[in-house]
Amino acid sequence: MSDATADPDLRWRSFFADTLALIVFFTATGILNERFIAGMTWQEVFQARLLGAALMVPVGRPYGLWRDWIMRRAGDTRASQLFWDSVALISFQVPIYVAIIAVSGASGAGLVRGTLGAAAMMLLLGRPYGAFLNRVRRAFGLPPGGEKPMSLNS
Repeated sequence: MSDATADPDLRWRSFFADTLALIVFFTATGILNERFIAGMTWQEVFQARLLGAALMVPVGRPYGLWRDWIMRRAGDTRASQLFWDSVALISFQVPIYVAIIAVSGASGAGLVRGTLGAAAMMLLLGRPYGAFLNRVRRAFGLPPGGEKPMSLNS
């Protein structure tokens, strides 16, 4: 059992940090995608952001754990970290995002444009979000995620 699951205080701080980071970062970027790429009305954007925020509460921490697991594959280079942060974000968040904008009124070409826009945006934002998440975790007194376990030989 890891320290994060053994200490209830650490578990709650991890939950709050990961959830807060997800809500803040993706509310701002979601508005831009929905309004200017998917072509949703401001009312649809508002509905999507309300639904998105409600859905981010239960997925914030699971995404943080998913990202940590994926990032263990990343090397020390920026290119490797960029690649694996993007893989983590796209593989976890795009399916959720598609459901959010579909329920909020996007359909047909708008749904396709929104999905492609979100995938492209998450490809570009994978590493910036990962760095933002690590800063938020630090503010909560937590270590950054995705660290490789220590080797006995190091």
